[in-house]
Amino acid sequence: MLKLIKGAEVFAPKNIGKKDLLIADGRIMAIEDSINPSSVYSSCQVIEADGLQLVPGFVDSLVHITGGGGEGGFHTRTPEMSLTDATLNGITTLVGVLGTDATTRSLPNLLAKARALTFEGISCYCHTGSYQVPVTTITGSVQDDIILIPDFIGVGEIAIADHRSSNPTQDELSRLAAQARVGGMLSGKKGIVSIHMGDSTDHLELLEKVVANTDIPITQFYPTHINRNIGLLNAAKGWLEDGGYVDLTTSTTDMDLANGEPRCCEALAELLKDGFDVNQISFSSDGHASLPTFDDKGQLSGLKVGSEKSLFNEVRDAVSQFNIPLETAIQVITSSSANILGLTTKGQIRIAGDADLVLLEPGTLAIHSVIAMGNLMVSEGQALIKGTFE
Repeated sequence: MLKLIKGAEVFAPKNIGKKDLLIADGRIMAIEDSINPSSVYSSCQVIEADGLQLVPGFVDSLVHITGGGGEGGFHTRTPEMSLTDATLNGITTLVGVLGTDATTRSLPNLLAKARALTFEGISCYCHTGSYQVPVTTITGSVQDDIILIPDFIGVGEIAIADHRSSNPTQDELSRLAAQARVGGMLSGKKGIVSIHMGDSTDHLELLEKVVANTDIPITQFYPTHINRNIGLLNAAKGWLEDGGYVDLTTSTTDMDLANGEPRCCEALAELLKDGFDVNQISFSSDGHASLPTFDDKGQLSGLKVGSEKSLFNEVRDAVSQFNIPLETAIQVITSSSANILGLTTKGQIRIAGDADLVLLEPGTLAIHSVIAMGNLMVSEGQALIKGTFE
């Protein structure tokens, strides 16, 4: 059925004013000042959005869709996510990854979960590999996984500067990035290399050496958890100056914040104040990851679960607490993420783009409605479509 959204203030993510949007076959077909539904088709579903703000559906670039962990033993393996963990929080596109555990969590399981979420109504992609190098793959090659498996768009998250990392060498990381790059080129994908950053004082040194000593461009790498501590955030400024991308993690713990971890909204405000381009910066939730804390002897002292809800909460706080304009703040979970990942039909409201949309209440920025691939998933804050076992 055709859908017509009438009278919303549209952030595409730039504010383009009050518009009507026509949706058909999962795509945006028209954006006009006014569209008469009777002139379109008699069975057109009209969504009255006067007084609401319309933004692109959120793109979450790092989610542990099959669960993560657990650093405290088998009983601390975190659960899989459900469809409404995404949709109720405005997420219409996400990338599933493995983390520390690539033994009891597998790539076939990750791929199956991604396809299940896609069947249920959102767009879900994957990265091959996990924390460890040499990486685990399905075909035996990072390059072949990216070329031959449509769902796989990159590799990662590869851990560096972390006591849980396999401590890859410069040569190992260079070869891995080269395979991802060629795989991406041959399959029309970005072949991004997602890098898990730990809290070691080495910071981005290994990545900087790879970029300095090879022909691999800095934009092939996508380091995440950049707001893990002030030292890493400051080191990332040089990376940004050289043209790189950075990703800030919205899920955190009270202990990490007490130990000086900057919140995403705070880090974004600082980076923008320093003159960095918002197109180089994204947020991801690290949803359903295990969030362990360790004492000064490296022993596990606590563990929580990452939340997809944190993704938009940090954007909302960037607007309300740091006075960042909505059209700027929303980019870190829409157009910036989509462009970095090479998802050309995502992250923007434009003709022929995917009809992934979120309606917000003005002022509070509460999520009112969510549309994914043209289907109304959430209305007035309530899930209309749930996962198979929800």
